[in-house]
Amino acid sequence: MALDRFGRRIHYLRISLTDHCNLRCVYCMPEEMVFRPNAELMQDDEILRLVRVFTGLGFDKFRLTGGEPTLRANILEIVKGIAATPGVRSLSMTTNGVLLPKLAQPLADSGLQRVNISVDTLDTEKFRQLTRWGKLEDVWQGIQAAEEAGLTPIKLNAVIVEGYNEHEVVDLARLTLEHAWQVRFIEMMPFAGATDLQTSQVVTAAQVQAVIGAAFGRLEPVNDGKLDGEARIYRLPGARGEVGFISSVSQPFCAACTRARLTADGRLRLCLLREGEVDLLTPLRSGASDMELRQIIVDGVWRKPWGHGLAEGLIPLNRVMSEIGG
Repeated sequence: MALDRFGRRIHYLRISLTDHCNLRCVYCMPEEMVFRPNAELMQDDEILRLVRVFTGLGFDKFRLTGGEPTLRANILEIVKGIAATPGVRSLSMTTNGVLLPKLAQPLADSGLQRVNISVDTLDTEKFRQLTRWGKLEDVWQGIQAAEEAGLTPIKLNAVIVEGYNEHEVVDLARLTLEHAWQVRFIEMMPFAGATDLQTSQVVTAAQVQAVIGAAFGRLEPVNDGKLDGEARIYRLPGARGEVGFISSVSQPFCAACTRARLTADGRLRLCLLREGEVDLLTPLRSGASDMELRQIIVDGVWRKPWGHGLAEGLIPLNRVMSEIGG
């Protein structure tokens, strides 16, 4: 079991399979992004070996992220390998959905259970502006393919950015009236590469919730209003689906954090919004045994910080969001 010094059991690992992406969302990375060469990234066998080491420490929930994870070569083999690892209880993916029309069913057949899909706007032109060149139609087809493949319940992630999409929260929430989806509204978080935008154009979860409540009436709390992972979940009157609010900046949920992140270049990051990392790839490639890797992870988890330092003005600048995996 992996415990930090505050007694939290850390058992959820988000694995970035690549820092590459086929979009350039304004809140995630600069337009002229330079990606790491493949030799610096974890190879397939290295990912699967580390997953086995983590499950040996009680990690049972895994999410594949990026960059864009569906760009990863051999993605189906990687999913199969993780899904077949003893101790893996949950395996999901966060994706922009662009490649799901052709990959949703093969991913499901390989053992993937659920997907979160990024949909920040329902307006074609705004989507192009937010992603710098993406086509909303591609994502919509990806959502449909995921649903048909049984990668459910589908969660749609919407990062709300002032000046881009804050006026669309009602339309996004309205999707849950007809679809059994969970639409999650996420506060924009500051990272290297876009800090001016990220700090000046934040729309808080409370602001979004107030707008939605004014449009639809009282929101019914799900799970007695307790956190479901990082989100507080509600249901609109008569809705099939749910809406969620993730307030990483304005109302941090650090006390309930059970997650860690593994970057595409093999570094264990214990807090999304802190710069501290533990290098696992170098010792792995230098011949470390599984027991030695396990001890490095245990020591790293023990040093996991209580929470982020945004309130003190501490912004992580050593990586852009796409290099960490969100």
